[in-house]
Formats: sequence, C-alpha cells, structure tokens
Amino acid sequence: MDYTYIAEKIISLRDADLKLRQILVQKGQLSEGYNKEMEELHNQNAQIIDQLIDSIGYPTIDKVGKDASEAAWLVIQHSIGQPEFMKKCRDLLEDAVSDNKASQQALAYLTDRIAVLEGKPQLYGTQFDWDKHGELSSNPFDDLILVNQRRKSIGLNTVEEQTLIIRRQAKEENQSPPIDFEKRRQEMNEWRKRVGWIE
Repeated sequence: MDYTYIAEKIISLRDADLKLRQILVQKGQLSEGYNKEMEELHNQNAQIIDQLIDSIGYPTIDKVGKDASEAAWLVIQHSIGQPEFMKKCRDLLEDAVSDNKASQQALAYLTDRIAVLEGKPQLYGTQFDWDKHGELSSNPFDDLILVNQRRKSIGLNTVEEQTLIIRRQAKEENQSPPIDFEKRRQEMNEWRKRVGWIE
C-alpha cells in the first residue's frame, strides 16, 4: 500500500511542532513550565497520530519511510499530556524494534521519557532537565555504569558526553534555568497528577 499522503501528514505535524519550539526559544519561553500553546499542539498532534496508527499500525520505516517514521516518533515523544497514548506507542515500538522495523534508540528515548513522567528511574539516561544548581542534568537513573553499557549497546554516547552536548545546545539557544526551581517542580508534579502520570 502507498502511504505517501500519511508520511507527508506526519512530517507536517513534526514541522509544526519544531516551528513552535523555535518561536518559544527565540522568545526565551522554553524553560518556564509547559507552554499552553505547545501543550495544545502536542495533544492535537498526538490525536492525529493515534488515528493514523489505528488506520495503518505503527508508522515504521518500511511503511512511511525513515523521515516520516522519525517524525512520528518525535510527535509521540512530545505527547506528554497523553499517558495512555505514549504507553500504547511504546508497546507498538517494542514490537517494531523486535521486527527490525524501528530504531532501538527511539525506543530507548520513549521508554525513558515515560519512566521520568511516572517518577521512575531511566534505563538509558536520555532525559534531561534543570537541576537545583541551575544546570541541565540527566533525570535520575539506576546505575551510571549500567546506563552507559545500555547506551553503548544501542549506539549512543556516554551520559557524560551527552550532558556536555545538551548543555552546549541550551547555551546556544539562550535557554536559562527556571527562576524558581521548587515552584516549577511543584507545578510539574501537579500537572503530572492532573493528566494521569502519577497519583
């Protein structure tokens, strides 16, 4: 079957997401909580991808091509207000990885993102956030040696190397830590409860 139209649709969702992110970066509004406009776009994109998945299954490389498959993953990765959808996609992505139709790295990032949102330790150390010292650091994980072994096994650099890259990128984008770390953390926890990540 030809999924060209679907591939183009998925890519347009990603492009809208990245365009809005760039606008927020330029306005210096990326660090202060979850921007309402961004949240709406993420939820809307998740709904569209969910409908596409119901129609064609997970958008694997063999169905929609590498670019659109990666774009679908990015939309899923950003759909943090939709716990059930993200978990459904993780399960589908696990199957796709088992069939060599999707990237192990994509699965690692999605698995870690879900773990962080649920308040659990990461397996791969892929998710970063501002710490109380005003530095971007990896969210909690189980064991640094094990994490770096897992990262190496799927072709990722070490947590230490990734930390330098993430911090450099934040500097280039003029990102700054939240003004009130504790307030931001409290607001994030309230949001996680409201959307259903934690009780």
